[in-house]
Formats: sequence, C-alpha cells, structure tokens
Amino acid sequence: MQRVFEVDPWQVTTHELNPENKRLQESMTSLGNEYMGMRGMFEEQYSGDTHQGIYIGGVWFPDKTRVGWWKNGYPLYFGKAINALNYLKADIYVDGQQVDLAKNEVQDFTLSLDMQKGVLKRSFTVFGVHFDITRFVSAAQKELADVHYTLTSRDGKLHHVRYDASIDAAVKNEDANYEESFWQVLDRQNGELASYLVSQTIENPFGVPQFTVAAWQSFVGGQRIKQTSSDQAVTDQFELTVPETGSTSFEKRVIVTTSRDYADQASLVQAGDELTTTLAGQDYHSLYQAHIDEWARRWQKGDVVIEGDPEAQQGIRFNLFQLFSTYYGNDPRLNIGPKGFTGEKYGGATYWDTEAFAIPVYLGVAEPEVTKALLQYRFDQLPGAFHNAQEQGLKGALYPMVTFDGIESHNEWEITFEEIHRNATIAYAIYNYTRMTGDRSWLEGDGAQVLYNIARFWADRVHYSARKGQYMIHGVTGPNEYENNVNNNFYTNYMARWVLQYSIDQYPTIDAEQKAKLGITDEELAHWQEIADKMYLPKAEVTLNGQPTEIFEQHDTFLDKDLTPVADLDPANLPLNQHWSWDRILRSPYIKQSDTLHAIFYFPDAFTEEEKANNFDFYEPLTVHESSLSPSVHAILAADLHREEKAVEMYQRAARLDLDNYNNDTEDGLHITAMTGSWLAIVQGFAGMRVRDGHLHLAPFLPKEWTKYSFRLVFRGRVLEVSVDQTGTKVALISGEPLTIDLDGQDLHLA
Repeated sequence: MQRVFEVDPWQVTTHELNPENKRLQESMTSLGNEYMGMRGMFEEQYSGDTHQGIYIGGVWFPDKTRVGWWKNGYPLYFGKAINALNYLKADIYVDGQQVDLAKNEVQDFTLSLDMQKGVLKRSFTVFGVHFDITRFVSAAQKELADVHYTLTSRDGKLHHVRYDASIDAAVKNEDANYEESFWQVLDRQNGELASYLVSQTIENPFGVPQFTVAAWQSFVGGQRIKQTSSDQAVTDQFELTVPETGSTSFEKRVIVTTSRDYADQASLVQAGDELTTTLAGQDYHSLYQAHIDEWARRWQKGDVVIEGDPEAQQGIRFNLFQLFSTYYGNDPRLNIGPKGFTGEKYGGATYWDTEAFAIPVYLGVAEPEVTKALLQYRFDQLPGAFHNAQEQGLKGALYPMVTFDGIESHNEWEITFEEIHRNATIAYAIYNYTRMTGDRSWLEGDGAQVLYNIARFWADRVHYSARKGQYMIHGVTGPNEYENNVNNNFYTNYMARWVLQYSIDQYPTIDAEQKAKLGITDEELAHWQEIADKMYLPKAEVTLNGQPTEIFEQHDTFLDKDLTPVADLDPANLPLNQHWSWDRILRSPYIKQSDTLHAIFYFPDAFTEEEKANNFDFYEPLTVHESSLSPSVHAILAADLHREEKAVEMYQRAARLDLDNYNNDTEDGLHITAMTGSWLAIVQGFAGMRVRDGHLHLAPFLPKEWTKYSFRLVFRGRVLEVSVDQTGTKVALISGEPLTIDLDGQDLHLA
C-alpha cells in the first residue's frame, strides 16, 4: 500500500512534487470525456521520468503479433490504443529561464484533481512567478480541451514570460516494438485564428482502416510574436508580462477531430475550423460552466455519499469519476478499456470486464440507453465473433478476449483460445439488462442474434464423455488466470449450461424475423437441452473446520495441489506475479480472482446458503486478489453471507485499489473497469440489492466504521434514493411512477 494523495471527499490533492512518484501522480490525475483523454502529465518541459500520454477513443493500431512459435489460428495482430498528438506541449520561459520542475527550485507546489467538477488544477512558484493552471476536457463539447493559466508575481518584480505552445506528432508508445512511431503528418498550418496539424496512422498489412486525427490550438491573452512549423509540429510563440502587483491570464483551447466522424480529410479539417471559430465567440467562463454543469448532472444520478469514513468516501467518488470520464454511452462504437485514457497497458482494448462489471453499474447510475449502447457494440461486432469461432473450427460466435473491431487480437494462446468463459458473460449482459430494465425488446430483436450464436458456440465446444455419460469442456482457462489448460473448469461448464438453458427458455418470445435469420431447428434446441441436462459440474468432498464438506471443484485436478492457504505464505512472496516464475504460479493452488465463486456472484439465488458458505470458506483463503477485479466479488459474497468484516475489508481494497496503489502497478495507468467494484460492493453487497421476478429487493447493513451511506438507483424508469444509517433504511422515490419494493423482507410502497 502506498498513499501519495491526501484524503478528501471531493479532491485528490498533494503538495509534494516527488520525482519517484511522478508516474503514479500522472495516472491518478488523468482526465477524459469518452471522446479523448490524457494522463496528468505537465504541459511544460519536465526532464525527469514521466509518461506523457494522450489517447483518442476508438483510435488504435494493429501491431504485428510476435511469438516464438506460431500456432494455427493465432491472431495476426495485437490491437493497441496509440499515443496521439501531444496538443498540450509547451515550453515556458520566465525572464529567459526555462520552466522545468525536475530542475527548478519549486515552491508552493499543489496538484489537485477536483472530481466534482472534472478539473485538474496545478500551482507552483518558480523564478518569482506563481502559476495557477486549470485543465479540463469538456464533458459538454467532446472535441474541446482547455488549459487556463493565471500568473502572479511573488517577489514584487515585473517578469516577462514566453510561452511556446505546440501540437507535436513526434510521439511514441512506451510499449511500441522497436521504438516505431505510428503517425505520419499529412498537413500543418499556422493561421491567424489558430494553428493546426493533421496526422494519420501509418499503413498496416491487415486491412484495418487508417485513422486521421487533427488538432487545432487557439489562444486568449498574451501577444503572439512568432509562428513556426516543422515536419512534425506547429508552434505558436507568445509573450506575457507579469506585473509587480496583480495577475495576468492566458488560455489555450484545443479542438480535436478524427476520421471516425468524418468521411475525408477535407471535411475533418472543415469541421475543426468551424468549431474553433464558433468557440472563439465564447468566453472561458461559459466553456468552463457548461463542462461542470454536465458533471453535476452525472453526479446527480451517480453519487454515493458515505459519512464517518472519509477514505471510503474519496474512494468511491474517485472510481466513479474515472469510470464516467472513460465512458458515458455517447458513442456506441466505443467501449471501456481496462486502463481507459490513463495508460497503454492492456492495449486500451475491450475485455469481458465491460459486461461482467461495468454494465451492472451503468444500469444503476445512468439511463438504460447507456447500457444499450454497450450491447449494441457487441451486436455490431458479431461478424468478428463468427470469424473467431471459425478460427477454432467451431460454429456460432466467439466473442474476443481483447478487441477493437470484433476480431480477437490477444496473442497468448491460453487467453485467446482457452479463456472462452468470456463468451458466456456477453449473454449474461443481455440477461442482466433485461432483468434490470424490464425491457425485452433488445433480447427479442438484435440481441437474439448475439445470444443464440453464442449458444451455438457452446453446443459445438462441448464433447460427450461416454465413460461418464455427461458433457464436458476440456482445455480451458477459467477466470483464474493462474491456471491454464485445465479440464472441466466449474465456472466455464456452469456458464455454458446456463447460456443453453436461458436460450431455450427465451426462444418462444423471440421475434419471428430474428428466428428466421437464425434458422434454429427443433433438433438443435433438443440437443441444447440434452447438453444442459447432462453437463458435468465437478464436485468433491474436502475437510472444512474438521468436518467433511462438499464443494464445487474448480477443475478436475484442483484438489491434487498443495492447498496451503495464502495466510501461511511468506508475505515477501506477494504479489506472486512479481516474485514467482509463471511455472511456479501454475503449479500452485493460488487463485488470482474469483473463479468457482464467480458463478455464485452472478446467480446468488441459484445456490443454497450452505453451498455459498462452503465454497466461500474453501476458496477465499486461497485467493491472492492479484486481479483488480477480485475484491469486489468477494465483498459482495461476504456481505451475502453476513461476513460483514470481510465484506468491508474487500470493499476498502476495491475502493482504494489505485488511490493506495495496492497492487504496486498504478504508475502505468488506473484500473478503470475494476473501479466499478466499489459501487457493486456497496449496492449489491452492503445494500443487498437483488432483482427477483421483476421486483427490487434490498437488505442493507451499515458497516461499523460508517455512520451513514446513501446512493441513487435507476430502476425501470424510476430514480430511487436509498439511505442507510444507525436507525435503519429509508427509500425515497425521486422520480417515476409508484413502485413497491421488498425491504428486509417487507413490502414497501413508494410514491
């Protein structure tokens, strides 16, 4: 655990400029608006260690898959989000001396992320001048990024400041092979109102379209003295005078357009010119106010209030802020990368995290259209899912583990070909949307193409064991990625069976047009039912608390391992993935994240209390929680079992995973999709939220350290406010038609 920011309900603030934690600070102060975003790096020169990153939603590059031994069916490329034009770049000089906080004598340093307003503020004093810098990526105008400077003399002297602002295409990814650059400049121009640069991704041999990105910079304040351009940059040079008393202000506005929205370079440039001209007629306050007003609307539905525990309060708001900064459903072509706009790890691609963890949150904090956009994303990429299944010689649709375009682009065999459980979670998301919203139109329409082709995949992927008289699935990796190529992973088998049974049960309601497209026969449905009825789900007897106890076995040979609990390991070995060889990890019993328990997380009402308790008590002590997705699942299961102390412990880890750098890996970016876990732990865990037969159920408890918590919940056209304190639970209907819910086993009518 490492804490570098102060605890505050709405701020993430530090007064220390520590070079050793610079990258960590940059990750923690990232900004975004779904369309684009950036790490919290400095605009001006910083000669110390830094990771400068600006990323554009949906802009990526297919990098050639490089492996030592090629296997048939390997993805030809690995998709990666690429570092885009550096439109924040600036060289600043005070009386001829360059501002470089890695070298300068710095006073009064403050770095603060205002989560309520979506604004990053920075202040410091160098060479007698105090800088107040405010940066935001507009939530109201997606193409706009803004940096505002206020300069004040601190030594009572007159100062001359030179500001060289650039748009720079000479950028690279830190994970690039052989230091290659992914950009080529097509056009650049210094203009009277603004300067712009147009760049395009280099050609690739895989047929993936090239992306064009253009950026404009315009200014308010200062006196322009020079404009220059080079092969890869445009620069505007300004002078400002800082008076002996009082302040002077300066503003840089950036507009970004991409080929994702425009058919050709001419229209892309024309759009950028028009936006720049339009915004030139608006003052800074208007642009700033529109941005924070949009954030206020988001917090009105999504905020969670915690009293009595400021660390918990900061944690949940930080996670929701970064989640909403990454995705808010405005563009169905986009999805949620595990690092969002905060770093390059995981390639910025879409994982199963979206359906497993993000969709349940958006269903509760935003209008259903936000989730529907995520479902539509998978429908639009159905051709890629067909391709992925065909690469394995199978029928139906296999959704990718990692993707930008629907085609699998992960180059590890044990992930690409074995971690197929992700396919079931796409179907689970359809079920989850239908269950929470009551809207069956997507399931019965386009969603049927997704669901039933996933079912076809599972029906073809299983095999029949004549010896056991049951259907099995061999050669898989379950959610626990610390085991590869196992047979009959309980979770994978359980979810395959569930998908087939759910598909059979829903088939009579599917739209006739969709049925005609699918061409499912009665014989096919009968075969699915046979598989569901005869699916092998491994069980075994173990000793728990000195008593023989039946559990679900994680896979066929899991119990043959040395089952030493995590508590008996030397703490110096943790995290395992930073200390042990992969071979040693694979042979160990240690579980990266929920695996067998994940089935219980998805379907808590499908298991008895005894089954839940026995499996939790057996598997949780073997879990190292080295996946950022792990703590929230265990918090929810612990709460369901009334293990309140364990639930709170796991919530704290989920809520402050990045704020306290639990896994020692936040410097390369935040764990955006895992940030959903803190909300899930409170709403599904502490508040016990369930939907049963179309009715909302709540069974809240109050953590001992808290005096109160409250949240709003979107449910079937209503907005509810749930408040839990030491006197009990109150539920209010904020908007929508009257509703009867179940609160602690009693009907409660809301109007």
